[in-house]
Amino acid sequence: MDRADMLVKLYDLDDSRSFLAEQETRGITIRKPLGGEKQPVIDWVGKHFGDEWVDETEMAIMSSPKSCFVAIRENRIIGFCCYDATALGFCGPIGVEAPHRGNGTGKALLLTSLLDMKLKGYGYAIIGWVNRDGFGFYRKVAGAVAIADSFPGVYKAYLPGKQQ
Repeated sequence: MDRADMLVKLYDLDDSRSFLAEQETRGITIRKPLGGEKQPVIDWVGKHFGDEWVDETEMAIMSSPKSCFVAIRENRIIGFCCYDATALGFCGPIGVEAPHRGNGTGKALLLTSLLDMKLKGYGYAIIGWVNRDGFGFYRKVAGAVAIADSFPGVYKAYLPGKQQ
């Protein structure tokens, strides 16, 4: 299986949020973007992760309440995670700038987003379109399990590229 959606049992997640304190010791804050930060966030996402994730990020920032979190260090964005952007109940896209990977920031962004979903009343979250390299990360951080025969799933009818 090269790609699959993954399922997370939100009710099994630990609510302690100790991962946020760990990020704070590294000078990293995880928070939702403010209204005036929409453009810098989507510009950053486009620069570091491509146009495909810009639309989903904009949807998450524009939703009410917002369903996007950013990681900030020294007044700069270093990572982001969205949910309810591709489809309701889906978590992602998520990304951390390459020099900042391996310090738990991706974990903190993912868990913050998943716990926000749990607070909204979701029992489960779907992490969509996970490639083979991501399976271990989602399994370790959130107990995610691959959903058999789930690819291409909701992406089956996805319109390619930007529409004119």
